[in-house]
Amino acid sequence: MNTRKVTALLAGAALSALASLAPASAQTTECIAPSAPGGGWDFTCRTIARILSDLDLIDGNMQVTNMPGGVGAVTYAMVDGERPEDENLIVATSTVGVTQIAQGRYPAPLDAMRYIAMLGADVGLIAVNADSEIDDLAELTEIMANDPGSIVTAGSSGAGGWDHIRLLLVAREAGLEDLSALRWVQFDAGTDAVTQMMGNQVDVVSTDIGEIAGFVESGDIRVLAVLSDEPVPAFPDIPTAVSQGVDVTGYNWRGVYTGGDVSDEAYQAWVDRLETLYQSEEWQEAAEESGLLPIWRGGDEFTQYVQDQEEAMAEISREIGIIE
Repeated sequence: MNTRKVTALLAGAALSALASLAPASAQTTECIAPSAPGGGWDFTCRTIARILSDLDLIDGNMQVTNMPGGVGAVTYAMVDGERPEDENLIVATSTVGVTQIAQGRYPAPLDAMRYIAMLGADVGLIAVNADSEIDDLAELTEIMANDPGSIVTAGSSGAGGWDHIRLLLVAREAGLEDLSALRWVQFDAGTDAVTQMMGNQVDVVSTDIGEIAGFVESGDIRVLAVLSDEPVPAFPDIPTAVSQGVDVTGYNWRGVYTGGDVSDEAYQAWVDRLETLYQSEEWQEAAEESGLLPIWRGGDEFTQYVQDQEEAMAEISREIGIIE
């Protein structure tokens, strides 16, 4: 966020506090999930929409729109070009989106949008098909280190995206020096990647546990590791990579942005509504059920966090040779 917007936001704090008490318009509120139904961005929008309505923080129901394409780039371009002032529009985003921006893969820079809030973090995982010959993380890391070309890996981001970076960090920790030797296939959502893995089109999936929780619960896939410091409360029996001697974690925060020209009053109203939502029992329960770790950052704090994330992702991408 630029200095002019920060100053204006502070100056209008009193007015925005009043604005936050008014419910948003029922006819025009919309959350866009820049992915196919069933993914993490879809979960973010649909859960936010449901709870906002249940808590009477908006009148009526919020429209949820799926707009897959370019790992969020299509939606980003549309909001920047067509709806930058639409104060009734919010868009789901995450570490995946910011990584794409850091690598210059979106059509506009980070400050083209206003970042409203983060409500939690999804945990990365590495999974194989239930009948895969790869039994555990140790076997996978041995393959990645010694015969990386023998397997096909996939996730819901392009080469150099967050799902890919997390897997490369595991491969590097295992001793793989030529990271480009590990084959990667991109899908628009983790559910799509898992479906292809179940059809034996790919061997390994790196994605978020919240995106494919249903597949984990059904037993159709085998999770070799979650990329968190501690086991995920919703799936406590799945071991972490750290506990298996691979010192890699990979969190994917979940949040929303709005257009870059949205007024300070409308922006702060969304921050306040979403903070109320975050503190509700409904959100805490929904997050836990999906494997999401509830974490709150809003307004200026979240904006600074996103800026820091972009810099960190650019640094990691340079380190592993994705960008110069």
